[in-house]
Amino acid sequence: MLKVLVIVGPTAVGKSDFAIAAAHRFAGEIISGDSVQIYKGFDIGSGKVSEDEMDGIPHYLIDVKEHDEDYSAAEFQKDGRKLIAAINARKHLPIVVGGTGLYIKSLLYDYQFMAEDQADDQYEDLSNEMIYERLKKVDPLCLEKIHLNNRRRLVRALNIYEKNKVGISAIKEAQRHELIYDALIIGLTCKREELYERIDRRVDKMFDQGLPEEVAGLISKGASFKDKPMGAIGYRQFAAYFNNEIDKTELKRLIKRDSRRFAKRQYTWFNHQLPIKWFDIGDLAAAIALIGEWYGK
Repeated sequence: MLKVLVIVGPTAVGKSDFAIAAAHRFAGEIISGDSVQIYKGFDIGSGKVSEDEMDGIPHYLIDVKEHDEDYSAAEFQKDGRKLIAAINARKHLPIVVGGTGLYIKSLLYDYQFMAEDQADDQYEDLSNEMIYERLKKVDPLCLEKIHLNNRRRLVRALNIYEKNKVGISAIKEAQRHELIYDALIIGLTCKREELYERIDRRVDKMFDQGLPEEVAGLISKGASFKDKPMGAIGYRQFAAYFNNEIDKTELKRLIKRDSRRFAKRQYTWFNHQLPIKWFDIGDLAAAIALIGEWYGK
């Protein structure tokens, strides 16, 4: 199995710095697993590493898409797996760094994405009962978790069957939720109070670096708050600010608050979804030692 090192953890914990240090130590190349850093121009608010901060380490899947382009976990899975194979072929260590949980899990596991049309409701001439009856014939198991009144999920389930010629329940059942790589997943953590202080300092630094100007510049170039990356924390809060509904003090407070809430959700998700070896950021030498033991260097 191909080897891949994965570094996860909450926002502002220091994943990028540790990944670069590990890359120097183990001849690594870094794959960004962040759903915002993929977009050009979304630099300060996403905590994107600068070219100087990269310190000569190759970084991938950064600055690939324009603000109005879509990018999905399925695309990340495809792109990331190609990179893992190529980096391994160079006898280097792929290091995936990120906080977007679905991206990481879809990359590492036998996760199959289901083809489906993007139309909101292509069965508008059918009632819920009619869609339900169709599903009953082709994928009755999916109806155990879909209520008759939940039209959106009924439509999606039928759409997936029509596109794949197999039901959503069968597709999910075929996925064994097993790692397809020899993956070591390192999680960085620290005391909750310290993390919140790091988040607050990071947001203050973003404003000092010119985050309001970055967002204004993106909008002047045609970006809107309907664009996918504009929905991220550190960007979406500016909609109220530019509408003169809040001042800069309140804007900062909201970004800090939402970042702290996001960090809590990240901990919960990672703990339930991935087999992580957690290390306090004050004891990263132990993490490096484990990587060396696993990687054989």
